[in-house]
Amino acid sequence: MTFAQSLLLWALVVVALVSVGAVLRARTTNIRLRRQNADLQGERDTLLRQRDDLHAAHSGVLHRHAMELSEVRKDAEEETKAVLKAAVRTLQGLADEQQVVVEKAQKKYGDDPQMLADLMAIDHANSQFGRRAQGIAVLCGGWLGRRETVASVFDVARSAQGRIRQFDRVRINGQVNFSVVSKAVEPVAVVLAELLANATNYSAPGTPVEINIQAVPKGVCLIVDDAGLGMGQEEKDRAAALLAPQAAISLSSLGIPPQFGFAVSGMLAARYGFRVSVDSVSPYGGVRAVVLLPDELLTSDAPPPAAVGGHEAHVSEFARRQTPAPPPTPLFPPAAQPAPAPQPAGQVTTAGGLPKRRRKSPVSAVPSADLAPVPSNEETASRLGAFQRGTRSGRDTTTMEGPEIQ
Repeated sequence: MTFAQSLLLWALVVVALVSVGAVLRARTTNIRLRRQNADLQGERDTLLRQRDDLHAAHSGVLHRHAMELSEVRKDAEEETKAVLKAAVRTLQGLADEQQVVVEKAQKKYGDDPQMLADLMAIDHANSQFGRRAQGIAVLCGGWLGRRETVASVFDVARSAQGRIRQFDRVRINGQVNFSVVSKAVEPVAVVLAELLANATNYSAPGTPVEINIQAVPKGVCLIVDDAGLGMGQEEKDRAAALLAPQAAISLSSLGIPPQFGFAVSGMLAARYGFRVSVDSVSPYGGVRAVVLLPDELLTSDAPPPAAVGGHEAHVSEFARRQTPAPPPTPLFPPAAQPAPAPQPAGQVTTAGGLPKRRRKSPVSAVPSADLAPVPSNEETASRLGAFQRGTRSGRDTTTMEGPEIQ
């Protein structure tokens, strides 16, 4: 073997040894890296499990917080409603006492037309106050009370008319031969009054608001049409949610100042089994509100005739005294007259010449065109007297406070 061959052999040996060393170092490094990777993978899995545990714990804390917050809000709502209901009961009692005082004053000073007009204005303001107190009581879980007698649909509409400020803008059209059962008289009157209040508040002053009474196959509809600006789709959706509530209505969700009308109407409609909707357009471009009274809330029994006594008697007497002396032929002939007797000169007739039918108990004196004009204070007293008579036909004094469970 030559020297060159030996040198080459040693070089190959050295290269082999270096290669073996490099392979061993690489393997050692690879083993160490795999071990570190396994450790990191284990730590990663541990951290992921800890993250999932923390997420579950966080979700549990949020759920408990939401539950506790809901309970706190529910307790606060119930306590608020309890306080308001107790306060409203006191206010309703004071309103009833004030009503009695006003009625006594009307009987005592009914002969004075100016005094009678002022007392009737006070009575009208008191009825508006009572309606607002009733609405708050309903929202707080209270009851309107119970009534012992039925009332005609027309009288219920007149009762609702008498509970709003601008009652003289309301016109009632139509009549049906049905009465509302006693338990639903006050709820229907309150709901209709809320709808009339909205119709008069959100339409131009002086424009009429009509109540049309129509019999339908499913019952009777009370249709309220106004000439306002109407409602947008968002407002209609919110009103529909309030008029058909799926859960208890929170007082804090009614805005500031709170808007009670639709909320009260929805709760009473759900409680007594009738329906209210405001999703239609009136013929005048405003809102059409419809109250559908089903057959279960209607009866064919006629309401008992209201005896003319108390305030009504004073109104009739006041109207009789303020009417000037008629011509020799009586203006209001007796009911029992001979059939062939000629028509009295002062009797009111229709456009076709037929005698017009009069109410048995006139609610106001209507002087003929040739008589002297009645002073404004007397007109006011007579009009308010007639109006109050109509409202009391649907809201009699036999209404009593009902039990909390009905």
